[in-house]
Amino acid sequence: MKTNKLALITGGSRGLGRSMANKLADKGINLVITYHTNKAEADKVVAETEAKGVKTLALALDVSKVDTFKQFGTDLRAALTDKFGSDKMDFLINNAGIGLGTPIGATELAVFETLSDIHFKAPVFLTQEILPILNDGGGIVNISSGLARFTAPGYSVYGSLKAGIEQYTRYLASELGTRQIRANCVAPGAIETDFGGGAVRDNADYNKMIANATALGRAGLPDDIGDVVAFLCTDESRWINGQRIEVSGGANL
Repeated sequence: MKTNKLALITGGSRGLGRSMANKLADKGINLVITYHTNKAEADKVVAETEAKGVKTLALALDVSKVDTFKQFGTDLRAALTDKFGSDKMDFLINNAGIGLGTPIGATELAVFETLSDIHFKAPVFLTQEILPILNDGGGIVNISSGLARFTAPGYSVYGSLKAGIEQYTRYLASELGTRQIRANCVAPGAIETDFGGGAVRDNADYNKMIANATALGRAGLPDDIGDVVAFLCTDESRWINGQRIEVSGGANL
């Protein structure tokens, strides 16, 4: 009997993570999604994906609190056994994130530390926690941003941290190659979600500005990203490793 592969998606209860979960489910991949506080939204994703014929589990995780990762790892191992009858998984998708303004010359230390905890420290140390239970031949997908290539006022720290994650991904690919574990980075452009207060989705003028700066003439949609992440968790992407894949429709070329 064929055994479904299993992916962990952080921040899988809404936005990009929700699309990723559904697209992975379409490919028959079982899921563990994490959510911060909104269990009701996570439960909706569980229902959506299980309706596609896979098993899905939602676990709470605050990615800003790295000191909770060890306990999360313990809880995850127990959940894998109970829900999936397995002690291993195949894919880790470090997706959870937030957007906070950091104007040059007026960035608050607390904001800097929050962004650093979520966008750099969390992927590094959660990956470290998960590696012992990641199957050889599996994969890691880190989520970066187009803002690691181009700039927008107020995102200096966020964009710089994402650039750091892109380099960390290359290190992962290099050092985990002996286990045949691939690591890649997906860098979305501006997407219509609630990220950053939902400006791209809800502000028509801002959305039009994004569209005008994009070669394909529109802002991105969650499924534009979910499809690519799901592809990177298939055998068809087996020779893609250590890469930054920008999925922005050709923004700011």
